[in-house]
Amino acid sequence: IEEYMQEHRMDDNINELRMYFNDVISWIEQTFDDVYPKMCGLDWGELYERFHNNPYDHVDVSHKVAELYNDDRVKDTKNVFEYVLGGCKDTKLLNVRVFDDITKRRVYDRQTKDAKEKGVSNCPLCAIGHDANKEKIWKLSEMDADHVKAWSNGGPTDESNCQMLCKTHNRAKGNR
Repeated sequence: IEEYMQEHRMDDNINELRMYFNDVISWIEQTFDDVYPKMCGLDWGELYERFHNNPYDHVDVSHKVAELYNDDRVKDTKNVFEYVLGGCKDTKLLNVRVFDDITKRRVYDRQTKDAKEKGVSNCPLCAIGHDANKEKIWKLSEMDADHVKAWSNGGPTDESNCQMLCKTHNRAKGNR
């Protein structure tokens, strides 16, 4: 923008600039059915440059945006538009890193059942250890949900990437 403005500061008209902004606005209107408060202040020129050549189903896009706006786990709604336009792949944009209670319960139940059958701890890290906790079955309240592949390294916050660890091991693990 700065380069363009510098280069065209002496122009007699703004027709080229007006056409560009009309293209951006038209693309937004074709891509999204609804207007959301968080749309204001976004760098739509940059989003247009990155995504305007991608085909979108405006109904599907608007449904995904509305779904994410209503998801309590999404902590950063200003990036919902970039996330959806980018194919819903870069979860870091949403700052979603907390597993919901249903996921925790399902993973806990599955891990505990498997651990009891094998005679080991339901904390996978305790189970491979050599201390008194090697066979301990932890209560759900004594465990934390952990990303198998760290969230900070692109690991998704879904059941396939969740494991329950005892609180000690989860805190020691960090983002590994």
